Amino acid sequence: MTERPMPTEAGILAFHKRCEDFYPADAVDADITQQRAWYDALCAAFDASPPAGMVKEDGLVAERIPVRRYRPATVTTATRLFYIHGGGFVVGSLDSHDAICAEIAEAAGAELVSVDYRLSPEHVWPAAFDDCWAVLIELLLEERRVVVIGDSAGGNLAAGIVLKARDEGLKGVVGQALIYPGLGGDLVSGSYQDMAEAPGLSTADVAYYRDIYQAPEDEVLAFPLRSENLAGLPRTFITGAYFDPLRDDARAYAARLVLAGVPVEFREEGQMIHAWLRARSMSDGAKAGFAALCDAVRRMANP
Repeated sequence: MTERPMPTEAGILAFHKRCEDFYPADAVDADITQQRAWYDALCAAFDASPPAGMVKEDGLVAERIPVRRYRPATVTTATRLFYIHGGGFVVGSLDSHDAICAEIAEAAGAELVSVDYRLSPEHVWPAAFDDCWAVLIELLLEERRVVVIGDSAGGNLAAGIVLKARDEGLKGVVGQALIYPGLGGDLVSGSYQDMAEAPGLSTADVAYYRDIYQAPEDEVLAFPLRSENLAGLPRTFITGAYFDPLRDDARAYAARLVLAGVPVEFREEGQMIHAWLRARSMSDGAKAGFAALCDAVRRMANP
């Protein structure tokens, strides 16, 4: 039997243990209601108070899509940040990534909007994508520059809507930050094989989330790695986790963007597992990775 790949950093191991106390490794075998209850409890356990002076306001886009707007006490740029949460297209909400959004907005000195897109299995492709696209259009209509940010499934959605914006000739998207994104790798080679049993996310989990999302195999907006042309995309920051089956998606997309002439910053967090953003107060590696993310977003938003 192959030994399960595991990091050695104490902080990230403690984080993983704490996560499994709330969200068991076999969570995808449970019904959707139970999965969401476990995930909500996990997110609540890692919640944090917003930075001093931050104003948060909930609203709707297109009279149906819930969004949350964050305004730091000190705003240094007119550029807006648009955050799309992860959760395998199945779990997550405005609350699940609330503290993460608040801290990124504070660090960048920028207003941020997060979206509560429709989830699978009740709403399969392209519902989540369409919701995110509608919010991006709303932000661009406000004639503000936009940096699109997403983690995991949110990284997939972020990359997809940025591709569509390019294809439709829309101006105003000045950057994208993709955090351990799932971009359409083959599930049978590279990190999908080497990290098939990685802590926090397995290759079987990735396959489950793809199946439940029901995006067509030939839809490049759902599988951005399958796009034949990545030229003309905006400045990009990509961060992956070494102990993650999605690791090579991040590597491959970064490399292809470079070859297409896109300005790219790429990081791979050598001791991190999937979902390490939530470990930023427990793990030195996650803290450093989060600081690098915030710095990249700040620079994209404040050119």
